[in-house]
Amino acid sequence: MESEILLYPLSTEKTLRLMESENQLVFIVSLKARKANIKQAFEEMFKVKVVQVNTLVTPKGKKKAYIKLSPEHLALDIATQLGMM
Repeated sequence: MESEILLYPLSTEKTLRLMESENQLVFIVSLKARKANIKQAFEEMFKVKVVQVNTLVTPKGKKKAYIKLSPEHLALDIATQLGMM
């Protein structure tokens, strides 16, 4: 189920800065995914606590989810798990 919601992580200079400064990860998600679904799928997949999820649809028609983690979990650790670092 998580793979249908969370499609893939986004790794750009801006997202790397967000990881370090805001403890956030950015994922491309399904267009039909709601914030609650994204939060639940992310928490189940990575066994972490999510504080907030913000979404936006890009002009190219993809949906981005900005996932803010609680302070006890580091976004950089998950990025390392995913091979982004």
